Amino acid sequence: MPPPATARNRAFHTLTVADVERVCDDAVAVRFVVPDRLAGEFDFRPGQSLTLRRTVDGVEHRRSYSICAPAGSPPRVGVREVSDGLFSSWLVHQVRAGDEIEVQGPTGTFVADPARGGRHVLIAAGSGITPMLSIASSMLANPAAEVVLLYGNRRTRSVMFAEEIADLKDRFGPRLHLIHVLSREPREVELFSGRLDARRLREILCAVVPVAEIDHFWLCGPHGMITDAQGVLAALGIDRSRIHHELFYVGDVPPPPERHREPGVTGPTSEVTLTLDGRSVTGAIPRDESVLDSGSRMRSDLPFACKGGVCGTCRAVVTRGEVELRRNYALDESEVAAGFVLTCQSFPLSDTLQVDFDV
Repeated sequence: MPPPATARNRAFHTLTVADVERVCDDAVAVRFVVPDRLAGEFDFRPGQSLTLRRTVDGVEHRRSYSICAPAGSPPRVGVREVSDGLFSSWLVHQVRAGDEIEVQGPTGTFVADPARGGRHVLIAAGSGITPMLSIASSMLANPAAEVVLLYGNRRTRSVMFAEEIADLKDRFGPRLHLIHVLSREPREVELFSGRLDARRLREILCAVVPVAEIDHFWLCGPHGMITDAQGVLAALGIDRSRIHHELFYVGDVPPPPERHREPGVTGPTSEVTLTLDGRSVTGAIPRDESVLDSGSRMRSDLPFACKGGVCGTCRAVVTRGEVELRRNYALDESEVAAGFVLTCQSFPLSDTLQVDFDV
Protein backbone atom coordinates (compact mmCIF):
# COMPACT_ATOMS: atom_id res chain seq x y z
CA MET A 1 0.00 0.00 0.00
CA PRO A 2 1.16 3.58 -0.57
CA PRO A 3 2.15 5.71 2.38
CA PRO A 4 -0.73 7.55 4.04
CA ALA A 5 -1.88 10.66 2.22
CA THR A 6 -1.84 13.77 4.37
CA ALA A 7 -3.55 17.13 4.08
CA ARG A 8 -1.39 18.89 1.54
CA ASN A 9 -3.52 21.99 1.22
CA ARG A 10 -4.85 24.00 4.16
CA ALA A 11 -6.27 26.95 2.23
CA PHE A 12 -9.85 27.17 1.05
CA HIS A 13 -10.45 28.09 -2.58
CA THR A 14 -13.64 29.31 -4.20
CA LEU A 15 -14.71 26.73 -6.79
CA THR A 16 -17.60 26.90 -9.24
CA VAL A 17 -20.16 24.10 -9.25
CA ALA A 18 -20.13 22.37 -12.64
CA ASP A 19 -23.31 20.35 -12.09
CA VAL A 20 -25.50 18.80 -9.42
CA GLU A 21 -26.79 15.30 -10.22
CA ARG A 22 -29.48 13.56 -8.20
CA VAL A 23 -28.24 10.03 -7.42
CA CYS A 24 -31.29 8.83 -5.43
CA ASP A 25 -34.33 10.34 -3.70
CA ASP A 26 -32.38 12.15 -0.97
CA ALA A 27 -28.84 12.47 -2.31
CA VAL A 28 -26.88 14.33 -4.97
CA ALA A 29 -23.40 14.41 -6.46
CA VAL A 30 -21.83 17.86 -6.70
CA ARG A 31 -19.07 18.28 -9.28
CA PHE A 32 -16.64 21.20 -9.23
CA VAL A 33 -14.73 23.10 -11.89
CA VAL A 34 -11.05 23.34 -10.95
CA PRO A 35 -9.09 26.10 -12.72
CA ASP A 36 -5.74 25.12 -14.22
CA ARG A 37 -3.84 27.09 -11.58
CA LEU A 38 -5.32 24.87 -8.84
CA ALA A 39 -5.12 21.53 -10.67
CA GLY A 40 -2.22 20.30 -8.55
CA GLU A 41 -3.92 21.21 -5.28
CA PHE A 42 -7.07 19.27 -6.17
CA ASP A 43 -5.35 16.20 -7.61
CA PHE A 44 -6.94 13.57 -5.37
CA ARG A 45 -6.36 9.91 -4.60
CA PRO A 46 -9.19 7.37 -4.55
CA GLY A 47 -10.90 7.43 -1.15
CA GLN A 48 -10.03 11.00 -0.15
CA SER A 49 -12.45 13.77 0.89
CA LEU A 50 -13.06 17.47 0.37
CA THR A 51 -13.95 19.88 3.15
CA LEU A 52 -16.55 22.48 2.22
CA ARG A 53 -17.11 25.74 4.08
CA ARG A 54 -19.97 28.22 4.26
CA THR A 55 -20.99 31.01 6.64
CA VAL A 56 -24.60 31.27 7.85
CA ASP A 57 -25.72 34.22 10.01
CA GLY A 58 -22.10 35.05 10.73
CA VAL A 59 -21.21 31.51 11.88
CA GLU A 60 -18.72 29.40 9.92
CA HIS A 61 -19.71 25.80 9.16
CA ARG A 62 -17.54 23.05 7.67
CA ARG A 63 -18.39 19.58 6.42
CA SER A 64 -16.21 16.84 4.96
CA TYR A 65 -17.60 14.85 2.00
CA SER A 66 -15.97 11.89 0.27
CA ILE A 67 -14.97 12.20 -3.36
CA CYS A 68 -16.97 9.88 -5.63
CA ALA A 69 -15.08 10.38 -8.89
CA PRO A 70 -12.29 8.27 -10.43
CA ALA A 71 -8.74 9.52 -10.01
CA GLY A 72 -7.70 11.99 -12.69
CA SER A 73 -11.18 13.43 -13.21
CA PRO A 74 -12.73 16.64 -11.82
CA PRO A 75 -13.55 16.30 -8.11
CA ARG A 76 -17.13 15.36 -7.25
CA VAL A 77 -18.61 14.71 -3.81
CA GLY A 78 -21.62 12.64 -2.81
CA VAL A 79 -24.05 14.21 -0.34
CA ARG A 80 -27.01 12.53 1.37
CA GLU A 81 -29.46 14.80 3.18
CA VAL A 82 -29.61 14.28 6.93
CA SER A 83 -32.44 15.36 9.20
CA ASP A 84 -32.14 19.08 10.03
CA GLY A 85 -28.83 19.13 8.13
CA LEU A 86 -27.91 22.78 7.63
CA PHE A 87 -25.18 21.87 5.17
CA SER A 88 -26.54 18.75 3.47
CA SER A 89 -30.02 20.22 2.91
CA TRP A 90 -28.46 23.26 1.29
CA LEU A 91 -26.38 21.13 -1.07
CA VAL A 92 -29.22 18.75 -1.94
CA HIS A 93 -31.98 21.33 -2.48
CA GLN A 94 -30.47 24.73 -3.21
CA VAL A 95 -27.03 24.50 -4.83
CA ARG A 96 -27.04 24.68 -8.62
CA ALA A 97 -24.54 24.73 -11.46
CA GLY A 98 -22.71 28.05 -11.53
CA ASP A 99 -22.84 28.57 -7.75
CA GLU A 100 -19.58 29.11 -5.91
CA ILE A 101 -18.48 27.17 -2.82
CA GLU A 102 -15.38 27.41 -0.65
CA VAL A 103 -13.50 24.12 -0.86
CA GLN A 104 -10.31 22.86 0.77
CA GLY A 105 -7.97 20.51 -1.10
CA PRO A 106 -8.30 16.71 -0.75
CA THR A 107 -7.39 15.07 2.55
CA GLY A 108 -7.58 11.65 4.13
CA THR A 109 -5.63 8.43 4.67
CA PHE A 110 -8.36 6.04 3.45
CA VAL A 111 -6.66 5.77 0.05
CA ALA A 112 -6.07 3.06 -2.52
CA ASP A 113 -3.30 2.76 -5.12
CA PRO A 114 -4.77 1.75 -8.51
CA ALA A 115 -1.32 1.22 -10.00
CA ARG A 116 -0.79 -1.88 -7.84
CA GLY A 117 -3.82 -3.78 -9.12
CA GLY A 118 -4.75 -6.84 -7.09
CA ARG A 119 -8.01 -8.20 -5.72
CA HIS A 120 -10.11 -5.98 -3.49
CA VAL A 121 -13.31 -6.36 -1.49
CA LEU A 122 -15.29 -3.17 -0.84
CA ILE A 123 -17.97 -3.36 1.87
CA ALA A 124 -20.23 -0.31 2.11
CA ALA A 125 -23.56 0.66 3.63
CA GLY A 126 -25.70 3.67 2.73
CA SER A 127 -23.70 6.77 1.89
CA GLY A 128 -20.54 4.80 2.64
CA ILE A 129 -20.61 4.01 -1.08
CA THR A 130 -19.25 7.47 -1.89
CA PRO A 131 -15.48 6.82 -1.45
CA MET A 132 -15.98 3.22 -2.64
CA LEU A 133 -17.20 4.49 -6.00
CA SER A 134 -13.95 6.40 -6.41
CA ILE A 135 -11.87 3.41 -5.31
CA ALA A 136 -13.74 0.91 -7.50
CA SER A 137 -13.72 3.00 -10.68
CA SER A 138 -10.07 3.95 -10.21
CA MET A 139 -8.99 0.39 -9.45
CA LEU A 140 -10.85 -1.15 -12.36
CA ALA A 141 -9.11 1.21 -14.79
CA ASN A 142 -6.12 -1.07 -14.17
CA PRO A 143 -6.63 -4.35 -16.11
CA ALA A 144 -4.73 -6.15 -13.34
CA ALA A 145 -7.37 -5.32 -10.72
CA GLU A 146 -10.52 -7.13 -9.61
CA VAL A 147 -13.18 -5.75 -7.27
CA VAL A 148 -15.98 -7.26 -5.19
CA LEU A 149 -18.46 -4.57 -4.13
CA LEU A 150 -20.80 -5.57 -1.30
CA TYR A 151 -23.31 -2.75 -0.81
CA GLY A 152 -26.03 -2.66 1.85
CA ASN A 153 -29.12 -0.42 1.82
CA ARG A 154 -32.66 -0.37 3.14
CA ARG A 155 -34.55 -0.30 -0.15
CA THR A 156 -33.87 -0.09 -3.88
CA ARG A 157 -34.90 3.58 -3.93
CA SER A 158 -32.27 4.45 -1.31
CA VAL A 159 -29.35 3.04 -3.31
CA MET A 160 -27.00 5.90 -4.14
CA PHE A 161 -25.37 5.84 -7.58
CA ALA A 162 -27.40 2.78 -8.64
CA GLU A 163 -27.15 3.55 -12.37
CA GLU A 164 -23.48 4.46 -12.15
CA ILE A 165 -22.67 1.22 -10.33
CA ALA A 166 -24.61 -0.74 -12.96
CA ASP A 167 -22.64 1.03 -15.69
CA LEU A 168 -19.39 -0.03 -14.01
CA LYS A 169 -20.62 -3.62 -14.01
CA ASP A 170 -21.49 -3.42 -17.73
CA ARG A 171 -18.13 -1.87 -18.52
CA PHE A 172 -15.85 -4.16 -16.55
CA GLY A 173 -17.86 -7.37 -16.55
CA PRO A 174 -16.29 -10.25 -14.62
CA ARG A 175 -13.65 -8.01 -13.01
CA LEU A 176 -16.43 -6.41 -10.92
CA HIS A 177 -18.53 -8.71 -8.74
CA LEU A 178 -21.51 -6.68 -7.49
CA ILE A 179 -23.66 -7.74 -4.52
CA HIS A 180 -26.61 -5.62 -3.37
CA VAL A 181 -28.06 -6.38 0.08
CA LEU A 182 -31.41 -4.84 1.12
CA SER A 183 -32.67 -4.83 4.70
CA ARG A 184 -36.29 -3.71 4.18
CA GLU A 185 -37.07 -5.13 0.77
CA PRO A 186 -36.98 -8.85 -0.07
CA ARG A 187 -34.58 -10.14 -2.69
CA GLU A 188 -34.76 -13.35 -4.71
CA VAL A 189 -31.75 -14.74 -2.84
CA GLU A 190 -32.43 -14.84 0.91
CA LEU A 191 -28.72 -14.44 1.63
CA PHE A 192 -28.91 -10.90 0.22
CA SER A 193 -31.95 -9.84 2.26
CA GLY A 194 -31.35 -8.29 5.68
CA ARG A 195 -28.92 -6.06 7.56
CA LEU A 196 -25.20 -6.27 6.95
CA ASP A 197 -24.54 -7.51 10.47
CA ALA A 198 -21.81 -9.93 11.54
CA ARG A 199 -23.80 -13.07 10.77
CA ARG A 200 -24.79 -12.00 7.26
CA LEU A 201 -21.35 -10.65 6.45
CA ARG A 202 -19.78 -13.94 7.47
CA GLU A 203 -22.26 -15.94 5.41
CA ILE A 204 -21.79 -13.81 2.29
CA LEU A 205 -18.01 -13.71 2.51
CA CYS A 206 -17.75 -17.45 3.06
CA ALA A 207 -20.24 -18.23 0.28
CA VAL A 208 -19.14 -15.99 -2.57
CA VAL A 209 -15.73 -14.43 -1.82
CA PRO A 210 -12.37 -16.29 -1.95
CA VAL A 211 -11.32 -14.49 1.22
CA ALA A 212 -7.81 -15.94 1.40
CA GLU A 213 -7.04 -14.68 -2.11
CA ILE A 214 -8.09 -11.05 -1.46
CA ASP A 215 -5.31 -8.49 -1.17
CA HIS A 216 -7.20 -5.71 0.62
CA PHE A 217 -10.56 -5.14 2.28
CA TRP A 218 -12.12 -1.67 2.35
CA LEU A 219 -14.93 -0.81 4.79
CA CYS A 220 -17.08 2.33 4.88
CA GLY A 221 -20.34 2.77 6.72
CA PRO A 222 -21.81 3.24 10.18
CA HIS A 223 -19.92 2.24 13.30
CA GLY A 224 -21.77 -1.01 13.88
CA MET A 225 -21.20 -2.34 10.38
CA ILE A 226 -17.52 -1.53 10.47
CA THR A 227 -16.89 -3.19 13.83
CA ASP A 228 -18.90 -6.24 12.73
CA ALA A 229 -16.92 -6.51 9.49
CA GLN A 230 -13.60 -6.11 11.30
CA GLY A 231 -14.55 -8.88 13.72
CA VAL A 232 -15.64 -11.22 10.95
CA LEU A 233 -12.49 -10.64 8.90
CA ALA A 234 -10.27 -11.14 11.96
CA ALA A 235 -12.05 -14.44 12.69
CA LEU A 236 -11.40 -15.48 9.09
CA GLY A 237 -7.68 -14.92 9.61
CA ILE A 238 -7.27 -11.65 7.70
CA ASP A 239 -4.31 -9.60 8.89
CA ARG A 240 -5.16 -6.10 10.13
CA SER A 241 -2.78 -4.54 7.62
CA ARG A 242 -5.11 -5.69 4.84
CA ILE A 243 -8.22 -4.12 6.38
CA HIS A 244 -8.91 -0.40 5.85
CA HIS A 245 -11.91 1.51 7.14
CA GLU A 246 -13.58 4.89 7.14
CA LEU A 247 -16.48 5.83 9.37
CA PHE A 248 -19.02 8.21 7.88
CA TYR A 249 -21.29 8.58 10.92
CA VAL A 250 -21.22 7.65 14.58
CA GLY A 251 -24.91 7.19 15.25
CA ASP A 252 -24.63 6.12 18.88
CA VAL A 253 -21.92 8.59 19.88
CA PRO A 254 -22.86 12.13 18.82
CA PRO A 255 -20.17 14.82 18.77
CA PRO A 256 -19.92 16.72 22.06
CA PRO A 257 -21.69 20.09 22.23
CA GLU A 258 -19.54 23.12 21.57
CA ARG A 259 -18.87 25.14 24.70
CA HIS A 260 -18.61 28.88 24.91
CA ARG A 261 -15.36 30.06 26.51
CA GLU A 262 -14.70 33.59 27.60
CA PRO A 263 -11.46 35.20 26.38
CA GLY A 264 -8.41 34.48 28.51
CA VAL A 265 -7.07 31.32 30.12
CA THR A 266 -7.94 30.17 33.64
CA GLY A 267 -7.08 26.98 35.50
CA PRO A 268 -4.26 24.50 34.68
CA THR A 269 -2.51 25.16 31.39
CA SER A 270 0.11 23.68 29.08
CA GLU A 271 2.55 25.47 26.83
CA VAL A 272 1.90 24.22 23.32
CA THR A 273 3.83 24.76 20.10
CA LEU A 274 1.81 24.25 16.93
CA THR A 275 3.52 23.76 13.55
CA LEU A 276 1.53 24.20 10.37
CA ASP A 277 2.80 24.89 6.85
CA GLY A 278 6.34 25.29 8.18
CA ARG A 279 5.45 28.02 10.68
CA SER A 280 5.29 27.50 14.45
CA VAL A 281 3.45 29.43 17.17
CA THR A 282 3.64 28.92 20.94
CA GLY A 283 1.19 29.81 23.66
CA ALA A 284 -0.58 28.64 26.82
CA ILE A 285 -3.72 26.57 26.42
CA PRO A 286 -6.15 25.24 29.07
CA ARG A 287 -6.05 21.52 29.82
CA ASP A 288 -9.82 21.21 29.83
CA GLU A 289 -10.15 22.25 26.18
CA SER A 290 -9.09 20.37 23.06
CA VAL A 291 -5.86 21.24 21.29
CA LEU A 292 -7.86 22.17 18.20
CA ASP A 293 -10.31 24.50 19.92
CA SER A 294 -7.69 26.31 21.98
CA GLY A 295 -5.09 26.21 19.20
CA SER A 296 -7.52 27.80 16.74
CA ARG A 297 -7.29 31.01 18.75
CA MET A 298 -3.54 31.01 18.04
CA ARG A 299 -3.78 29.80 14.43
CA SER A 300 -7.14 30.36 12.77
CA ASP A 301 -6.11 28.19 9.80
CA LEU A 302 -5.85 24.89 11.71
CA PRO A 303 -7.61 22.20 9.63
CA PHE A 304 -10.84 20.62 10.84
CA ALA A 305 -14.26 19.54 9.64
CA CYS A 306 -16.42 17.39 11.95
CA LYS A 307 -14.85 17.98 15.40
CA GLY A 308 -16.27 14.60 16.38
CA GLY A 309 -13.22 12.36 15.93
CA VAL A 310 -14.61 10.88 12.71
CA CYS A 311 -13.26 12.59 9.59
CA GLY A 312 -9.53 12.79 10.45
CA THR A 313 -9.11 16.26 8.92
CA CYS A 314 -7.45 17.61 12.10
CA ARG A 315 -4.88 14.78 12.21
CA ALA A 316 -1.43 15.74 13.54
CA VAL A 317 1.59 14.27 15.33
CA VAL A 318 2.54 14.92 18.94
CA THR A 319 6.33 15.25 18.81
CA ARG A 320 6.77 16.20 22.46
CA GLY A 321 4.59 15.82 25.54
CA GLU A 322 1.39 13.90 26.13
CA VAL A 323 -2.29 14.29 25.36
CA GLU A 324 -5.43 12.35 26.21
CA LEU A 325 -7.10 11.19 22.99
CA ARG A 326 -10.72 10.87 24.12
CA ARG A 327 -12.34 9.61 20.94
CA ASN A 328 -10.87 8.11 17.77
CA TYR A 329 -12.77 6.76 14.81
CA ALA A 330 -10.34 7.92 12.11
CA LEU A 331 -6.84 6.67 13.02
CA ASP A 332 -5.69 3.07 12.87
CA GLU A 333 -3.45 1.45 15.44
CA SER A 334 -0.24 2.02 13.46
CA GLU A 335 -0.95 5.76 13.21
CA VAL A 336 -1.63 6.05 16.94
CA ALA A 337 1.57 4.13 17.66
CA ALA A 338 3.46 6.58 15.45
CA GLY A 339 2.21 9.51 17.55
CA PHE A 340 -0.70 10.70 15.42
CA VAL A 341 -3.70 12.19 17.20
CA LEU A 342 -6.96 13.87 16.32
CA THR A 343 -6.49 17.35 17.70
CA CYS A 344 -10.26 17.88 18.07
CA GLN A 345 -10.28 15.05 20.63
CA SER A 346 -6.86 15.62 22.24
CA PHE A 347 -6.54 17.29 25.64
CA PRO A 348 -3.13 18.33 27.08
CA LEU A 349 -1.65 16.27 29.93
CA SER A 350 1.96 17.51 30.06
CA ASP A 351 3.39 20.92 30.93
CA THR A 352 4.76 21.34 27.42
CA LEU A 353 3.39 20.04 24.16
CA GLN A 354 4.53 20.12 20.53
CA VAL A 355 2.05 19.29 17.78
CA ASP A 356 3.03 19.08 14.11
CA PHE A 357 0.33 19.24 11.42
CA ASP A 358 2.90 18.96 8.60
CA VAL A 359 4.11 15.39 9.22
